[in-house]
Amino acid sequence: MFHAATLLLFMGTAIILILIPGPDLLFTITQGMTNGRRAGITTALGLSLGNIVHTLAAALGLSLIIKTSVVLFTIFKSIGALYLFYLAYQSLKHRKEQMDLNAGKNSEGKGLFLKGLLMNIFNPKVAIFFLTFLPQFVNYKFESVPLQMCILGLIFIMLTAIIFSLFGYFSGVFRERLLKNPRFNEYLNIAATVIFIGLGLKLLTTAI
Repeated sequence: MFHAATLLLFMGTAIILILIPGPDLLFTITQGMTNGRRAGITTALGLSLGNIVHTLAAALGLSLIIKTSVVLFTIFKSIGALYLFYLAYQSLKHRKEQMDLNAGKNSEGKGLFLKGLLMNIFNPKVAIFFLTFLPQFVNYKFESVPLQMCILGLIFIMLTAIIFSLFGYFSGVFRERLLKNPRFNEYLNIAATVIFIGLGLKLLTTAI
């Protein structure tokens, strides 16, 4: 179903994108810093598992688009590519900005799993991202597109859970050595810019 090279490329790309300091990662870090390591890991798991909803939605949505018409799929490709190019622009634009690690410091330790879960589920940007990111690595020669999307989504969820949990557990170390290092943030955003542009171009050339 998947070529080994495709899976390796997917995992490598996913890891870089997960590492980019965004609201979810910063929320995980601040909880680990202020409420302890368990709170950081709990938050990380909640945020990660919220992606299950987005994976299922993306799988069903793409399957419906493909079955409906080629024209609709072409429109989807164009909109998705534009969104990825927009993400590339945003990454390049904000590459030198330092992240605000004070957001979410006053959150209570209790209920962090549920809060992280709901934060992720009701974030429309995450839903759009999944619908544009996962199809890049689907093998359209096979009919089981939804199954492929679910497998890719589960891999992404596991990687997110592992990386976020590590950040939550070692939040103090990561805070000082990584997120407050402007060059680290800049390099990540430049890498993300290249990836988003590449994904956008790949989406435009995808055929079913």
